[in-house]
Amino acid sequence: MASVMHTPSHGRFDTAFASSSMRQPYSFDGPSMLDTLPNTNFGFDDLRERMAQFTVRFDDFIERGRKRLLEERNQFRLNLAELQESQRARKRQLEDISNKTIAHENQLEREAQEQEEMQQAISHLESQREEQQARRDDLRSQISELQKAIQVRRQAQQSHQRKLDSQARHNLPELHFWESHLCMRIDGSEDADKLNFTYTHIDEQDWSRECSFQLLMSGTQYSIPSTEPKLEPDAVDAVVERLVESRQLAPFLKAMRSLFVHAIRS
Repeated sequence: MASVMHTPSHGRFDTAFASSSMRQPYSFDGPSMLDTLPNTNFGFDDLRERMAQFTVRFDDFIERGRKRLLEERNQFRLNLAELQESQRARKRQLEDISNKTIAHENQLEREAQEQEEMQQAISHLESQREEQQARRDDLRSQISELQKAIQVRRQAQQSHQRKLDSQARHNLPELHFWESHLCMRIDGSEDADKLNFTYTHIDEQDWSRECSFQLLMSGTQYSIPSTEPKLEPDAVDAVVERLVESRQLAPFLKAMRSLFVHAIRS
């Protein structure tokens, strides 16, 4: 910077000197050349002071620039560290969000599977309910039909019982007569369809000897499963057939007594 300012002054001196030389030629006899030079003040002191002030200002500028650069570099490093920490925090947040998203998707998948299983269970239960309702309706229909059949049978039994009661009122005096006349008694059993008949005064050597048989009544069918003493099965079957055809008890009782008499005497 000092050489820059010194150079123009040296130029002016050379120009003046050249002009003076051209105007006055050298002469050994005249005054000295130095005496003819102009009295010029270049101001070096002022220049040095100005240069010193500039140097101070320049050094201050450099120092302030260095400090500012250092501060900016430190601030940049701080900002960079904060940015890196923010990036790491964002990365952790993204990883956390990704994990939560995966867990949420798994949860949704499990819920969807549970919902499907629940729907299948509901469909199965609805199918079972429909089957049970159909079965219930069928059972109700069967129960209704069975109740009707029971009512019809009950009415038939009541009608039959009334007939039996009416017949019994007519047969009771006759029954007492034949019990006395045929020397027999009639006993019931645990089964309402069975009657036991016992005769006495058949054996002339032992009037107290008993002859008995059991009559099984099943609806309109009759049978004699056993006799004491034992009788001929064909003869017994013939007597039972006549009872089924005639529905007359007195001839049947007389015929059975005759079979016992013939069996004992023979």
